[in-house]
Amino acid sequence: MSDMMLLIVLCALLGAGVGFLAGLLGIGGGLVIVPILTAILLHLDLLPAGQVVVVAIATSLASILFTSTSSAIAHHKNGNVPWDLAPWIMTGVAAGALISGFMAALLPEQVVRIVFAVSVVLIALKMFFSSKNDSPKQREIPNKGVLTTFTTITGGLSAMIGIGGGALLVPLLTFFSIDIKKAIGCASVCGIVIALFGSIGYVSSGVGYFSLNDGFAGFVYLPALLGIVSTSWFTAPLGAKATNHLPVATIKKIFAALLVVMAANMTLA
Repeated sequence: MSDMMLLIVLCALLGAGVGFLAGLLGIGGGLVIVPILTAILLHLDLLPAGQVVVVAIATSLASILFTSTSSAIAHHKNGNVPWDLAPWIMTGVAAGALISGFMAALLPEQVVRIVFAVSVVLIALKMFFSSKNDSPKQREIPNKGVLTTFTTITGGLSAMIGIGGGALLVPLLTFFSIDIKKAIGCASVCGIVIALFGSIGYVSSGVGYFSLNDGFAGFVYLPALLGIVSTSWFTAPLGAKATNHLPVATIKKIFAALLVVMAANMTLA
């Protein structure tokens, strides 16, 4: 089997697992895609080691563009997207994601690794210690300009580390007393926006580094994207259905511990 075919097969397996976990746990697939795709690319030695992490992040974002769409459609049909707030939030995450994508080529790879690792560890800790019985204080939603500023930062960080943003947006929105279902629905729509504008930035900033003839759209590696999307689109609904039959709280704690291990590996690699 050629290295390219092996890459596609491995990415298809990765996509299947990521899609299922995204549906089961309600997390962005980038938390898993980035470290594992980084390891795959390094093992197969298909591109310069110094640009592997940026390529993995860009490809992760591009894949989220596809997998977030079905989730957002479902949440819209169920009335879980607060369209009175969503446009302001989407504007913020779009601006942040676009800026972050253009900055990708300017940051040293080790800086990107550390930002990813620290962010993932914080998300994992939140996931590990969260409880369904938490009763947050009631807080007023800030004015739309302030909310847009907050979500610009959220969108920028999400695009920088290659995730759809739900892991950051949902806690932010619930902090301001937005209903959890509405927060998740809004985050699913914003995931599309983050992935779209982040991908535009990564494609534009990567044009000078890689060519379409080599399988790249900027920093997005198209063969890996094809492999991931070919399976994640179909396994996400299976994960969502499994939430009624599996001990999700326990799985979240195990998954959080796994995230910490992957974050450590990203930093030390």
